[in-house]
Amino acid sequence: MEVENRYVAVRHHVEGFPSEEDFEVKKVKMRWTPESGEVLVRNLYLSMDPYQLNRMKRRSASHLAVDGIVPGERIESYGAGEVVASACEEYKAGDVVAGVLGWEDYTLFLPSPGVLMSKLAASDDDLPLSHHLSALGTSGMTAYAGFYEVCRPQRGEKVFVSAASGSVGSLVGQFAKLAGCYVVGCAGSNAKVDLVKNQLGFDEAFNYKEELDMRSALKRYFPDGIDIYFDNVGGETLEAALSSMNTYGRVALCGVISEYTDASRRAAPDLLEVIYKRITIRGFFAWDFLTRFGEFTGIIGDLIRQEKVQVIEDISDGLESVPSAFTALFRGENIGKKIVKLA
Repeated sequence: MEVENRYVAVRHHVEGFPSEEDFEVKKVKMRWTPESGEVLVRNLYLSMDPYQLNRMKRRSASHLAVDGIVPGERIESYGAGEVVASACEEYKAGDVVAGVLGWEDYTLFLPSPGVLMSKLAASDDDLPLSHHLSALGTSGMTAYAGFYEVCRPQRGEKVFVSAASGSVGSLVGQFAKLAGCYVVGCAGSNAKVDLVKNQLGFDEAFNYKEELDMRSALKRYFPDGIDIYFDNVGGETLEAALSSMNTYGRVALCGVISEYTDASRRAAPDLLEVIYKRITIRGFFAWDFLTRFGEFTGIIGDLIRQEKVQVIEDISDGLESVPSAFTALFRGENIGKKIVKLA
């Protein structure tokens, strides 16, 4: 079987803010044979994730954990799709899968223990397929594992979440409320603040762009200090949060999107605050908890069905929209999980 496959590639390494001109759509013939042992998937949904920008750089610390992206070549990404042809007993034509696919119409993969791919059970049909890229995908696992395993919340603790309307932050805040915590989020527009407070149930939220001094803002919202900070942005927000942390506070470093496009904005925390307050700062990412993926997504799925957790998704249409959808992440235009729907 041969199909024409379109895929999105970067034209060159991307060091600053990405633009749509950094990307191109290419075409190639893709061939599947019964002797290959491979599975051919028609991609239906693709995940847009800020960390991909670090993979596009010539050099990045992220390359220690995930491969860099070579200009002109296909870009692996989390996605969901339908099996078109299979030379493996585990997968059958018509099966719906979620896992590492690519920014492309079709993906070929060779099943192995090292390949992140799961066949979705019939019991998952009651939830939208797109949820398997957001709350039931790596974003949900990042939020759940980061909050419960890294932060280890206690009822009544005070939680601050940056990028609170994003794919991870929007879930963390809801988990914090379910855990009996007081939670405040910050976001980049008044519309996002309204969503975080009135739809997602955060106790408070504020537009960080309207604050002249982040430290003063946090002192205002947390007069008794912060116990847990879930960091998605880094930079001055991390510095300010550390200054308001209580003794034995915990910081989960999930992402530092403010630093991805501008190295000069890297945080310079007051380490004396960290030492004398005995603050724990832990960096992590979703793959650290891969062995518990099924456990976490099962719990989150039940919370969604019980309407205790809301899923916020921002969906664009068509492979051609991938460059604009991806670059929108760095302009702060997305609300919730940014996804591209192919079919």
